[in-house]
Amino acid sequence: MMSAKLTIGVTDCSKYANYSKWMLQYSHEVEVVKLGYRDNYADDIKKCRGLLLTGGEDVHPRFYGKPEHIEFCYKYDVDERRDEFELKLLDYAEANQLPVLGICRGLQIANVFYGGTLIPDIPSWKKPSHSKLPDGKDRYHPVEVMPSSWFYSLVQSKEGWINSNHHQCADDPGKGLRISASAPDGIAEALERIDKTRSFLCLVQWHPERMTDPESPFSKNIRHTFVNAALKLN
Repeated sequence: MMSAKLTIGVTDCSKYANYSKWMLQYSHEVEVVKLGYRDNYADDIKKCRGLLLTGGEDVHPRFYGKPEHIEFCYKYDVDERRDEFELKLLDYAEANQLPVLGICRGLQIANVFYGGTLIPDIPSWKKPSHSKLPDGKDRYHPVEVMPSSWFYSLVQSKEGWINSNHHQCADDPGKGLRISASAPDGIAEALERIDKTRSFLCLVQWHPERMTDPESPFSKNIRHTFVNAALKLN
């Protein structure tokens, strides 16, 4: 039983309520703080013992040194102020050893923070679509986990079934990161630190907060391990 409220910072986005609810469902001892530049919530990260980076807009390619790739982004789905804000949050998290969980765009902005690059539009790179289905529902597909990875120890499985709703993804992993899970077409689905002595960092391309099976280790185990890492933070 937790003895005091555990504050988790969740970045603002259009589906913020989904992520907040998912965190709060873990325990009544967990509380959530919204982190967003629109409400000038930058200082609230100092209250947090964990940072959850949510999904949403395309990351502007200038942040990973390929501004010419802007033509592949969704024209009205880029928010450079959000990019800048979340890069600052990651800077704080890294400096203070804050556990970080990145989901979808969260994986992408974190990979950029560590010096990695993105594929700005998966179909334009001749890969099968990973976007939502025509009826608006999440696409689902298999995922393959590297048996030697830390992520394998988290899910205890070499394969799984995950949802998908994105058109950008990681290309080159950032410094100190490696791909720990992939789709059958080679798209990176999870990134992790190479150095396990550093603070908790779990980056996944799918949406564990809204999977049809909330008991799946690719959802439940991710949340559990993230919260436990936050609990251990001094």
